[in-house]
Amino acid sequence: MDTKRKIINDPVFGFINIPNEFIFGIISHPYFQRLNRIKQLGLSHFVYPGAQHSRLSHSLGAMYLMDEAIAQLRFKGHVITDDERMAALACILMHDLGHGPFSHVLEDTLISNVSHEEISLLLMQSMNRDMNGQLDTAIAIFKDEYPQKFLHQLVSGQLDVDRLDYLRRDSFFTGVTEGNIGSARIIKMLNIKDDRLVVEAKGIYSIENFLMARRLMYWQVYLHKTAIAAEKMLVSTLRRAQVLEHQGVELFASPALHYFLSHTVDKAEFINHPSALEFFADLDDNDIWSALKVWAKHPDKVLSLLSASLLNRRLFKIEISQKPFDADYLAAKQKALSEKQLIPLMDTSYLILSDEISTNMYSETDDSITILYKDGSTTDISEASDMLNIQLLSKKIKKYYLCFLRD
Repeated sequence: MDTKRKIINDPVFGFINIPNEFIFGIISHPYFQRLNRIKQLGLSHFVYPGAQHSRLSHSLGAMYLMDEAIAQLRFKGHVITDDERMAALACILMHDLGHGPFSHVLEDTLISNVSHEEISLLLMQSMNRDMNGQLDTAIAIFKDEYPQKFLHQLVSGQLDVDRLDYLRRDSFFTGVTEGNIGSARIIKMLNIKDDRLVVEAKGIYSIENFLMARRLMYWQVYLHKTAIAAEKMLVSTLRRAQVLEHQGVELFASPALHYFLSHTVDKAEFINHPSALEFFADLDDNDIWSALKVWAKHPDKVLSLLSASLLNRRLFKIEISQKPFDADYLAAKQKALSEKQLIPLMDTSYLILSDEISTNMYSETDDSITILYKDGSTTDISEASDMLNIQLLSKKIKKYYLCFLRD
């Protein structure tokens, strides 16, 4: 088991140990290596040029934090077997396998009505067949079917190691220092009560910082208006390509990308046609960039215009409003675009887009974190914190945006 012990030098956490051949086998699997070709932050590098890190590096970082959390819980007397530890490490390594190109950007474009978590599970099950059932426990943890419920919370919960890594990592690579949370301090404050993860009272300030950091990162990075404009352009480009493909127009595309342009792929397609999952496993950011380079010279004006604009960072202009945009204003924009670009009015739907974005910093469903006091009593962070104005933070913030081709 020690023959494949490796050390990875991670820029965020330093040296990460690969403990044995089982974990090394998962990391070496083509499904996992594919994550090295998918950017963690989609098109955010148009705003933050340093945001070039991959889903693979994030998954390795999350595995490191999982191991740290398990070691801390063991130190506090909780029984976690070596098999459970390995299963938890395997689970967090594979939790993002189902992400498509550019992570979240194309979730509802190339595929429909199926989440990346569902695709992750299908890929895990495929790997498990190849590994003769060695991933049974990891899959049970992922599906929250394992008796030790806190293990699933570490993978997907209010304070899961997924969030603890991506906030640190995304902050590091974007240079947005406000997102730099004290992940080591939070992990040291973790404990278990009644099979649920709790945070010792000494960690309240770290949790307050964690919640604030999430809010700042959402508005400064994940929902940055320029990144949204770029993402909407990419979605429009692929929508146009799908329409042309269904009209019989010949488009350059890799076999994997061609499959998703020419088929309506939903959960049933993945289940009933195994080839769909294999095509998905072959699809990454490179398929999209290669296609865009060729489509930039395609005779279809909308497709070539969008493709060339993405390649050369001529991004949509974006306007933000506190209320929906007036229908007459949108109609005037569409008419002007149609006349200037000499394209049919209906085709301007690819060049002008209106939608809404919303988020709140704290919700009882998503962010409820239990604080454990020395006397064994517990309370929610919303009641324990004397700094967080939960009523204010729970208020949903909604903004409306309009993206359109620049003059």
